[in-house]
Amino acid sequence: MNFKETFSQAFGSLKANKIRSFLTLLALVIGVFSVIVSTTAVAVLDNFFTNTMSILGSDVITVQRNPAVQMGPRDASLRNRKQIQFDDAEALDERMKIGEGMTPVTSFSLTKVVYKNNETDPDVRIRGGNSEYFANNAYEIEDGRNFNEEDIQYARQVAIIGKDIQNEIFKTEYPLQKTIRIDGRPYTVIAVLEKKGQIFGQSFDNMVVIPYTAGINAYGGNRGIGIQLRAPEISKIQSTIDEVTGIMRVIRNVGPADENDFEIITNDSLTGTFDQFTFILYFAGFAVGFITLLGAGIGVMNIMLVSVTERTREIGVRKAVGATRKAIVNQFLMEAVFICQIGGLIGLLAGVAGGNIMAVLIDTEPVIPVMSLFISFFGMLLIGLIFGVYPAFKASKLDPIESLRYE
Repeated sequence: MNFKETFSQAFGSLKANKIRSFLTLLALVIGVFSVIVSTTAVAVLDNFFTNTMSILGSDVITVQRNPAVQMGPRDASLRNRKQIQFDDAEALDERMKIGEGMTPVTSFSLTKVVYKNNETDPDVRIRGGNSEYFANNAYEIEDGRNFNEEDIQYARQVAIIGKDIQNEIFKTEYPLQKTIRIDGRPYTVIAVLEKKGQIFGQSFDNMVVIPYTAGINAYGGNRGIGIQLRAPEISKIQSTIDEVTGIMRVIRNVGPADENDFEIITNDSLTGTFDQFTFILYFAGFAVGFITLLGAGIGVMNIMLVSVTERTREIGVRKAVGATRKAIVNQFLMEAVFICQIGGLIGLLAGVAGGNIMAVLIDTEPVIPVMSLFISFFGMLLIGLIFGVYPAFKASKLDPIESLRYE
């Protein structure tokens, strides 16, 4: 029996039992869907995380009070940590020998920006920094100049604005050297940043950066901040981390036997933490899918055993006219594999579409998890073979004379 004839008979058998075939297909579709939708969603999150990490250079090191990602319950000891303050950042900058490009990082306010009769929504983030802020956060100045030492030293009220601010309040005017007002204070625009886009619906262009010293004058300096700096080259990241750790322990009076009361974060450390998280999600998705597919496989075996019983006379006729045991086995195995692959294909398409809903929600590009698709495809082939082999061999062993007498 050739492949085309076997395929045709398998399709005809499934078509003859529409409801039973549909229910079996549904179980298979749900099983494959649960695997693919979860792996696709996790792949989307992984891709989003990778894109987000590209915001920081690979050589950027961040010092902050608490971990960037916390798995499990929050450690009570974290609440007792002292805030990192501007004095700490300045002391670190003075003592560093290896690290470079230090900038304090903080948000002073979430407010509106006003220019003449135009104003933004009250959701503009007012950040404080110095000339190194933009290199550390992968921003490029489109027009104008960066902060200089005098801007920081004398706390000049100058501002560098994101593209969203320019588009909202400078629709018909050139923004440089214009005076904007932020929380009632005037600031002179000295530069506009290139557009960077958004992630999770959060725009990276809806912000204004002012000298951190001007921010201290306007909003006060008694606040917790982060510190960013860079290693001089990738190979010196660890030595930079060691240097910063030692200096920060001295600045914050951490005892020799005590643990650090601050966190040092790099792209690699964040990636490692996120990889642990995504592994758990992948494992959970495959575990749920495996259990579901196991149940679906049992359903496939059941429908095939029922099919063997219903078609006993047909099997007897085929054997009587010369069909071999191999031909009978091939036919029933083909039916099992066929229904598994049809259910798997529908589940794959639905799973990829469902998982990429996450991409739409967080405004990132869709992902097709190719490896998961291949695994699922061959997994469905394996399920069809495993759960179809017993009914197929049972059919092939039927006695043709007894089968012809079966009613």
